[in-house]
Formats: sequence, C-alpha cells, structure tokens
Amino acid sequence: MLKDIAISDPQKEQRVFALRLMISYVGLLALTSIILFRYFDLQITRHQDYVTNSNKNRIHIRSVAPARGLIYDRHGQLLADNQPTFTLNIIADSAKNVEQLLTTLDSLVTISERDLTRFEKRAKRGKPFEPIPLKYNLTEKERAILAVNSHLLSGAEVSAQLMRFYPNKDLFAHVIGYVGRINEREIKTIDADDYRGTDFIGKIGLEKFYEKSLLGAVGTKQVETNARGRVMRVLSKKDPVSGSNLTIHIDSHLQKVALDALQGERGALVAIDVKTGGILSMVSAPSYDPNPFISGISQKQYDKLLNSPDRPLFNRALRGQYPPGSTIKPLFGLIGLQHNIFDAGYTINDPGYFFMEGIKRPWRDHNSDRGGHGKGVDLAKAIIESCDVFFYTVGVKTGIDLLSEQSAKFGLGQVTGIDLLGERRGIMPSKDWKKTHRNEGWFDGDTINASIGQGFMLTTPLQLAVMSARIASRGKLLKPQLIKAIDGEEISPVEEAEKIHIDNSHWDYVHKAMVDVVHSASGTGRNINKDLTYKIAGKTGTAQVISINEEEEYDSSKIDKRKWDHALFIAFAPADDPKIAIGLIVENGEHGSSTAAPIARKVIDAYLGNLDRHNQQAANIASPRLLAIQTEVN
Repeated sequence: MLKDIAISDPQKEQRVFALRLMISYVGLLALTSIILFRYFDLQITRHQDYVTNSNKNRIHIRSVAPARGLIYDRHGQLLADNQPTFTLNIIADSAKNVEQLLTTLDSLVTISERDLTRFEKRAKRGKPFEPIPLKYNLTEKERAILAVNSHLLSGAEVSAQLMRFYPNKDLFAHVIGYVGRINEREIKTIDADDYRGTDFIGKIGLEKFYEKSLLGAVGTKQVETNARGRVMRVLSKKDPVSGSNLTIHIDSHLQKVALDALQGERGALVAIDVKTGGILSMVSAPSYDPNPFISGISQKQYDKLLNSPDRPLFNRALRGQYPPGSTIKPLFGLIGLQHNIFDAGYTINDPGYFFMEGIKRPWRDHNSDRGGHGKGVDLAKAIIESCDVFFYTVGVKTGIDLLSEQSAKFGLGQVTGIDLLGERRGIMPSKDWKKTHRNEGWFDGDTINASIGQGFMLTTPLQLAVMSARIASRGKLLKPQLIKAIDGEEISPVEEAEKIHIDNSHWDYVHKAMVDVVHSASGTGRNINKDLTYKIAGKTGTAQVISINEEEEYDSSKIDKRKWDHALFIAFAPADDPKIAIGLIVENGEHGSSTAAPIARKVIDAYLGNLDRHNQQAANIASPRLLAIQTEVN
C-alpha cells in the first residue's frame, strides 16, 4: 500500500520552477529588447524620415509668381499694367473626389466647357498639391458664394494674383501685343521651372520679344495646410524677382493722333526719330482691344475679329507689303546721280507716254494728263510733279541690279531688324530674284515697272519710314527700335554700318526737290502746306491694286472701293534739321496727295508741337537753377 504513494521532491520542483522562471525572464528580456530596439529605430534612427513624410502631408512648397515688368511710353505713361484679380484653383490631392468637387462648383458658379478643358490639360502636367486654375477673374458675388460654401469645397481655394491689363486698349495692340495662357506647343519649348506659378506668356509684340526681361524670377513659399488643403500659415518664403520695366520710344499722344487720323480707313503709319532710330509711332488700322485675349477670348469674339474683311488682327505696319509707287522716286534719283547715270542738268521731253525700243505698247504717265509734263523735265521737276516718264527713262539707263543693290542700303527688300517678331522683308527685285523665285528671265519692261515702284516691288510701311529716315539723315544707318530703356537704363541707338556715301550736293538737290513737293505751287503735296511754320520734305505715291488697260481711264466710280489705288506718303521734318520721318499707306485711298499727306501733316504737327512744349518746360525748369548758380558765382 505504501509503495503506491508518490513521494514529492521539493528540490527537483524548485529546480524546475527556477528553470521555467529563467526561460520566462529570458523571453521577456528578449521581447523587451526587441520592443526597445524597434522604438529606438522608429524614434531615433528613422525619426527624420517619418518627420519628413508627416510634413509632406501638411507642409508643401508652393511657387510664387513674379510681377511681370511694366511697359511705359517715352514720357512715363503706363501702357501695360498688372491688376489684382481673383482665381478659383483646385488642389486635386486635397480633394476627396475631384469630379464631385467640379460638379459642386458648377452648381455654385458657372464653369464653362473651356474652363474645364483648360483645367484638365493643366492638371495633367501639374505637380503634387499644386493649385491648378479653374476659373479666372472671379466677380465679387462669385467670391462671396464660394466663401459661404467653403465647408463643402475641400480642395478648392480662391487666390489673388496679378493679371495683365492694357489701359489704352486698341491704341498699342500691334506694338505691345498681349500675354495669354501657355498652350501645349509652348510647353514643349519653355523651361517649366521659369513658369512655375504662372499660366501666362507673351504671345505677340513687345510682350513676346522681351519675354525674358518682362517675366522675372519665380519665388517659393513653404506653407502648412490643414486636412482640407487650406493654407494655415507660411513657414518660410523666398520672394520672387519682378520682371524688368520697359520704356519705349513711342509717344502716346502721337500714337493717338495717328490712329485717330486713320479712323475709318485701313492702313498703317510709322514715324521714326531721325536722330536715334527710335520708333515714335507705329499704327495699324483698324486695331483691336487685346485685353480679352489675356484670360481667353470667346470663340464668338475671336471669329468676329478673324473673319472681318478689315483684318484688324493683321499688323499692316510690320507685315503689310505694298507697291511703294512714286514714293521711291527720290531714292532712285539719288542712286542715278551718285553713280553718274545722269546729272542734275539732264532733262527729257515728256509727251505723256514712254516707248521702249522693240516694244509696241507704251507706258503712260499716270501723274499727268495725256499731254504729259512737257519739255525740259529734270530730276527735280520729276520728283516735284511725279513724272513717270522721266523715271521710266532713267530706270532703264540705271538697270535693275544697281537699283536693287543700292536700295537695300536704304532698307528695301531687307528686314530692318526692329525689336518685333514677324517682320516681312518686302521685295526689291533683281535679275537673280526673278530667276530664283519665278524661274524667268528679266525684261526691260520689268525695270520700267519697278522704276515707279510697281511691278514686283513690295515694301512695308516700316521700310518706307526707314528709307525716309535714311534720306533725311543723309545716309545714317540707324536700326529702328522700340525699346528706349530697361529698368531706367538707356539703350543706345544702334548704327549698323558707316553712312551711305552720297555726295552732299546730291543730298541737297533731292532734299530741295522733296521740300518743293510740299511747298511749291506745282508740287503734288502742296495741299498740306497751308499755315505751315516749318518746312516738310515729302513725296506722294499712288500704287495700283488692279491693272488698267492702256486704252482705259482709271475711274474709281466704276470699281469696287477695295480695288481702288493705294495712297502713300513719305516725309521728314523740319527739312533743315530733320527730327521725324514718316512712312504711311492708306489702303484704297486713291491719292497720296489728298488722302495720305494730310495724315502725315497731322502727325508731324503734333510731334513738333509737343516737342516744343517739352523743350519749353525743360527751359522753364532749368532757368531758376541757372539763375541760382549765377547768383552763387557772383
């Protein structure tokens, strides 16, 4: 019975308990070590990584767009401004459902299809947490609606930004141009980092040519946002650098006088400072208001401009190419005199027509009656009365290649290099030109047509003004330019080469003839000389739009107005000390003397009158200072 009873062994049990306790302790120690190691890894070793990841959820880097540089005229009048506007932006990463958000926004403020399309394109290239513009130029009412419903609009925000504005509307549209939203084609060519924070880029005009100067440098700010993506505070900021301010040579008052003078007409005028090459006025009529293009012009508005028969979007001053007509005659006369093709005493008899040996058809003198200009017509009379037959005769004697080669020095058939993009070069034909472009030989009849600025010859109003300025300055080759100063630092005139070498006696002769065009009793521009207190040197021109048979008389009453002759005029003044030179055309204006010349007179009067006023003001300011200095000296 006793053998079946188990006897306990306290020592053994104690050893087992101690072993188990040891194992538990080691296990607990191991688990504690693992936990401590993990804690150390999370809190110490990988602390910065988790802080960074945490910050990414609430701290973001946002771009700060620079203020675009301003543009002023020569007297400090503001031509291109920046005005504060409000924009509705979407931060897609902060929105729970972008589609739902857009639907909600559309129910509160009208979102057009164009707004949605632009937003979707921009969103595809946007960066994380970057605000993407959805609707520009919010009204006060729209801002109020969005503010009241902000609790429903997680991922949407309203921000203030500077938007371009052109206070003079159509007055400078073809010179300054405009900015617009960056399109897909431009995205491929620009440096994306330069345009972070802005959706706008210069499209045409000075805005495009001086884009790099006007743009400025992008800034950044580090912001803390809440769960809805709204900015709670700015942690740090790097200020953007504003774009450079531009001052241009153009005189706003003169620009308005020119555009008003062309009111109701289609045409262009360019006025140049003879001393510097600065563009004093550049007008293309009709013009348009560039402001709607900034945030996006409607299709209806754009179609109206694009399909207008008057082509207001077309820059006639820079890109319009027209036969120069008789405005070319003073230049061709200079070339003939300088190269001894004829001299000042050379005369012809003008019966009203010209025959070329071997050709039966005559070339008529379009600037006289059937009887012509009579006997003893010299170069001066040919310029004053615009005798075609004289220039037919000397044109053939001179030859087209010499005329072409020398005319290039005066800017014809060449881009002038003005600081605008898209300039057309016109055509100053030669034998090689016709062979290359027409695959035909040159004929004497081609020379005859070119000798009065017709035929293949084409010029822009800018080229006519440059030619006029170079004649006025006696061959000084100044490059035409709009820019006068950048951030107040004056830009020096650019003289392209040495002066054109022509004897002073020839300059005197042609200048005198051009003065007599306006101031003599027989001059074609005599109708603008009334009450003139200074001398204008000028030359009228008429350019055919359609061909008229030799047997027929030009009768505008039987022709559609858009097929009437073009009216042209070149001029410089004062003739004894030229300060302003002009080239202008009035499309289908018929006569340079009655249509174009009076416009030039208004512009020259305005400029010289304004110049006198500024000089007088400067003298009034200087006089007290001079008197004070003299008093101190005494």
